[in-house]
Amino acid sequence: MAQDQNPRRQGHLASETPGLPARVLVVDDSRAQRQLLAMYLRRWGYEVMQSASAEEALALCSAVAVDVVISDWMMPGMTGVEFCKRFRALPRDGYGYFILLTSKSETSEIADGLEAGADDFVPKPVSSEELRARLRAGMRIISMQAELVEKNRVVAQTLEELQRLYDSLDRDLIEARKLQQTLVRDRFRDFGRATVSLMIRSAGRVGGDLVGCFALDDRRIAVYSVDVSGHGVASAMMTARLAGYLSGASPDQNLAFQALPDGGRAVRSPARLMAEFNRLMLEELQVEQYFTMAYAELDLETGVARLAQAGHPHPVLLRADGGVERVGAGGLPVGLISGAGYEDTQVTLRPGDRLFLMSDGITECPGKGGAELGEDGLAQMLARLADLDGPALLESLVWDLARHAGTDRLPDDVSGLILLFRDQPSSPASMARSPGVDSTPTA
Repeated sequence: MAQDQNPRRQGHLASETPGLPARVLVVDDSRAQRQLLAMYLRRWGYEVMQSASAEEALALCSAVAVDVVISDWMMPGMTGVEFCKRFRALPRDGYGYFILLTSKSETSEIADGLEAGADDFVPKPVSSEELRARLRAGMRIISMQAELVEKNRVVAQTLEELQRLYDSLDRDLIEARKLQQTLVRDRFRDFGRATVSLMIRSAGRVGGDLVGCFALDDRRIAVYSVDVSGHGVASAMMTARLAGYLSGASPDQNLAFQALPDGGRAVRSPARLMAEFNRLMLEELQVEQYFTMAYAELDLETGVARLAQAGHPHPVLLRADGGVERVGAGGLPVGLISGAGYEDTQVTLRPGDRLFLMSDGITECPGKGGAELGEDGLAQMLARLADLDGPALLESLVWDLARHAGTDRLPDDVSGLILLFRDQPSSPASMARSPGVDSTPTA
């Protein structure tokens, strides 16, 4: 066995090492034929290795990376076709181009060579110009294959990096979801003559829906449902900010309260609260987002509720006798148009009546055929569930939505709350009075 040694090339393909000549292995039992081909190859700039038999060549290819093999077809022992088949079975990092030297011209014999894995054929006696042209074609294929392998490597590396980033982001979103869920820490609140049941189901890790309740003073409570435009982190961050503006624990920041010149606080009406939020979004926050909202305040002694809407689905009044009524005067979303006006709507709740506020993820939930549930569909669904208490009704509503959609992976965030007015004396211990809030008239 004869070969040109290059310590920098041992075990490396030319296609993997730019600037180095391609390594060609000549396999022929004729020493004269090997020397003639080797002379041509060196003249053309290739690195040459030689083997006198297919067995010897196969052992060499197992130890050293070879770019091109030029093998005689007919040799003692293992033939060129058998060698080609064994060569293709070797583990390799890159592609090896295989040329058979043959005097055979029968179609069936050429097909056998191709079936064994040969890439090209050169007839004997060998024409130097033809061999050179076929080698150039082979090197183009090797170069393209090496380029493809490198691109695949870069793609795989990029995908691995993206996967690491995704995993890191996913962990962050899981933590963000936990934090967002703390915005609605209590899913059931008892205010004496009223209870509030709350539910949020985000379509993704985090969402843009928010529901909540708080005490306005000794006899009034407020409930709200908010749906921030968009999905994901930006919407979740806005809901966190809005939660701060509707916190019963921080009346100084709660926009439901308006500071008076004498240091006291007045309670804004629902419509005026919407207008204040609209001003805040457009003049102070100045973000690209907007949100829809339904907000209501309930007098626990009289059952009188005042509510306002801002682009949100109409609140639904579930009467104790089974009746279902849509209430509200509509209104524009918050943060779209400067100076938008909002209207208060007043309704009276009798003992056993329930007020339902919800996001449009419920009314716009698509069915199996694509049609949305709609407000009429929601009214029918609520009528079927009317005998359930607040928490059970909300849970069953989610299951009914999943059946309506044909999947439990709903396309939008789903949220809602149920305010139940009941016939029992107020319980001072149950009323979570906001600290520092005076019992002043509504502004």
